[in-house]
Amino acid sequence: MKVAFLIHSLEVSGCRYRVLQYLPYLKEHGVDGSIHFYKRTWMEKLRFYRTLDQYDILHLHRKLFSPLEFSYIRQKARRIIYDFDDALMYRSSSSKDPYSRSRRFKFAYMMKRIDFVIAGNGFLKSEALLYNPRVVVVPTAIDLSRYSVKKEFHQEGVITIGWLGSSSTLKYLERLLPTLERVFKRSPNVQLKIVCDRFLESPILPVIKKQWSAGEEEADLKSFDIGIMPLSEDVWSKGKCGLKILQYYSVGVPVVCTPVGVNRDIVQDGVNGFWARNEDEWEDRLLKLIEAETLRREMGLQGRETVERSYCFEVNAPRILEVLEKVSEKEVQGN
Repeated sequence: MKVAFLIHSLEVSGCRYRVLQYLPYLKEHGVDGSIHFYKRTWMEKLRFYRTLDQYDILHLHRKLFSPLEFSYIRQKARRIIYDFDDALMYRSSSSKDPYSRSRRFKFAYMMKRIDFVIAGNGFLKSEALLYNPRVVVVPTAIDLSRYSVKKEFHQEGVITIGWLGSSSTLKYLERLLPTLERVFKRSPNVQLKIVCDRFLESPILPVIKKQWSAGEEEADLKSFDIGIMPLSEDVWSKGKCGLKILQYYSVGVPVVCTPVGVNRDIVQDGVNGFWARNEDEWEDRLLKLIEAETLRREMGLQGRETVERSYCFEVNAPRILEVLEKVSEKEVQGN
């Protein structure tokens, strides 16, 4: 089976966790997968699209095409799988109006013509099901062989509240900053560590700024005592797939998060982490974890077990393979 995976970049986290990490496993099971990047010029696009008949499946990751361009892709490709992990049919949280006619039209046009859809969570599945009955949820997964559990928990000394992510989601952390500053006033042994390519400043709260790198990601995660994932309560956030939480859990770090979308599924409030719906709850939940080493350790280990059960590579790689085989068999049966 030959599959062309069309992605944005090797560095985008969604591409790494939803496509690239599965390639060795797929190869071991007879899938000849090749990586291609979205083209910028029409000349480059046409050159690639004319080769699509050489592949059994074209696998597209989280891009909306214009109807004109996608109709051409549809003519050239034998079978198409669409994988998405963001609410692309809406505008982002920074927009005043989340509803976009052009985004919705593109999404609907594509979904009606896709052979199979892989959604990152239940909300995204419900959006795709409006136009296509062939949809399955495969959550974003962590390869736990790359991460070991954090060993050093402590009560005395500095407590590090950690946030790791892309600069596009830094806005959520920025809105939480005044609350974190209040936490610092009540617990002066706290610092914030940001692992990103851009950073925030605080006149009150000590902030450690660390450039993200793949080779140091595990060490950065283990340097956190508490991981946080703030979001806005809007339709765009409902499409988020909880990668930050899964990364924190992979090393046994407890989590406080906004209970929006898949965050509610991953985090059981009071069991493997805390939900925080408003400023007071954020302050209260963070202080509980800051003050209790045992609670941090127990919730972190519960989080690791959550990933092992439902959100790890070993669980989800066979599901990706199953989808590819199902779509490929459909092609064979159609011949």
